[in-house]
Amino acid sequence: MLTLKEITALDTFSVRHPVLREGKPLESCHFEGDNLQSTIHLGLYINCALIGVVSLFKNKNEAFDDKTQLQIRGMAVLKHHQKRGYGEKLLHEAEEIAKKYKCNLLWFNAREKAVPFYEKAGYSIHGKPFEIGDIGTHFVMYKKTNPIS
Repeated sequence: MLTLKEITALDTFSVRHPVLREGKPLESCHFEGDNLQSTIHLGLYINCALIGVVSLFKNKNEAFDDKTQLQIRGMAVLKHHQKRGYGEKLLHEAEEIAKKYKCNLLWFNAREKAVPFYEKAGYSIHGKPFEIGDIGTHFVMYKKTNPIS
């Protein structure tokens, strides 16, 4: 049975670590703002096993004029569950939450290899690629959630 529910920042580490921070210390899974009351963490479960996560942060990217923005961070699905539509489910739920909070724009820094996944879901690249430390090439991507700003 597939279940999607709110979880804690600490709960996300069991998926963030092997997918996004493999080989790095567990503490590297903690993102600034993780524990703010305004941050939303979602977990996707198969039966009782957490297999995917996504976090939504109230964070404004100055590249966009939209008043109300949410940043997606730490979106990940365990490797042996990827390419089965679970990432799409997490992304769709993030978009529904954005609409619920009357958010005008969702944005995030996407790893280069994830760009086709997000483009397929209707997200666009903004600006030029950039490097994040020892993680690799990223692109700012975005999608309008409520067309009226």
